[in-house]
Amino acid sequence: MAANRADSFLRMIRRSRRGRLKIYLGYCAGVGKTWQMLEEAHRLKREGLDVVVGLVETHGRAETAALIEGLEVIPRRRQEYRGIMIEEMDVDAVLARKPEVALVDELAHTNVPGSRNAKRYEDVQDLLSAGIHVISTLNLQHVESLYDTVEKISGIKVRERLPDSVIADADEIVNVDLTTEDLQKRLEEGKIYPRERIDTALANFFRKTNLEQLRELTLRELASQIDLRSRETLEPEIPATPDQIMVCLSSRGPNSEKLLRYASRLAGRLNRNWYAVYVQTPSEAPTMIDSHTQNILSGTLTLARQLGAMVFTYKGEDVPDTILRFAKEYRVGHIVIGSPGTQPIWKRILGRKNIVERLIEDARGITIVILDTRKYETQAHKIRAEEYIANAGA
Repeated sequence: MAANRADSFLRMIRRSRRGRLKIYLGYCAGVGKTWQMLEEAHRLKREGLDVVVGLVETHGRAETAALIEGLEVIPRRRQEYRGIMIEEMDVDAVLARKPEVALVDELAHTNVPGSRNAKRYEDVQDLLSAGIHVISTLNLQHVESLYDTVEKISGIKVRERLPDSVIADADEIVNVDLTTEDLQKRLEEGKIYPRERIDTALANFFRKTNLEQLRELTLRELASQIDLRSRETLEPEIPATPDQIMVCLSSRGPNSEKLLRYASRLAGRLNRNWYAVYVQTPSEAPTMIDSHTQNILSGTLTLARQLGAMVFTYKGEDVPDTILRFAKEYRVGHIVIGSPGTQPIWKRILGRKNIVERLIEDARGITIVILDTRKYETQAHKIRAEEYIANAGA
């Protein structure tokens, strides 16, 4: 099976003049992603391809280090940061060497400040642009749109993340799977972390329930990618049906990132375009909001673009009207919006409706998905977002 996968990538390389990206995807550290990447490198080398190690992290694992033997390794670039000498992939050296295939481990890694690029996936994009094929590795929890789901499962905030577009643009994705029992056994045998970290890992991230949910999430994500690619093959262009996705943003809305990640996954599930729309009311003009709020808004719009949204900013006093006019023009079938905050009692007395109530009342033929973005654990959802996205397109 592994040999067949290598043959598939080999055929892809020989047909292409641009760089191709292959990702070994896993649900957790220790499932064998780097091992399989190195095994494929040796198979490609035996086929006569020029293969180099751009960067591979062994994490002190002797069996992984042994697999690097026989492969050309590009020396790492060393840079001092806060008194510590840090090693990173030397992108310029790989570009100068210009191999046919480069191995680049840990795709979501954040480079030391002062590097050519902020993130390793950006290094990989530079290699691909130069016509170098890349094989890399990734754990699913580093995918941006899954941040909230992974935090809910594990209780851990994953700091290193990459845009979903990196996964979507990969030419081949291979799921590296291992049963949770076998993974825990590898951990206990010291094959993943040093002995002193084993007990802590087993009590936290490597709990059986965590691993089972992450494994299931990875299998679902891979199935979704396969389904999406199949549909793209059958339908190269997304039809202009009234099914596009729209997410409504606000400079004052709490946790807008959650809205964006949800909309991104819904759009991927339905194979539809999606739009992030910010309506700037007079009270949200740059002169009316502080620099901190402006920075948050700027970061939100940047994240929307990274997740693949087309971003639109409008000025207007009537937010629901602006939203609905946009929805009509762009054939939107689903509007994703955060639940409204508590409305002042005087507005209730005067019978004034909030934005969500007006959308529900006036958005005929459009599905309104209300997502609770408030930052507390026990949430009452009128529409259960995860159930909705799981059933979308079924």
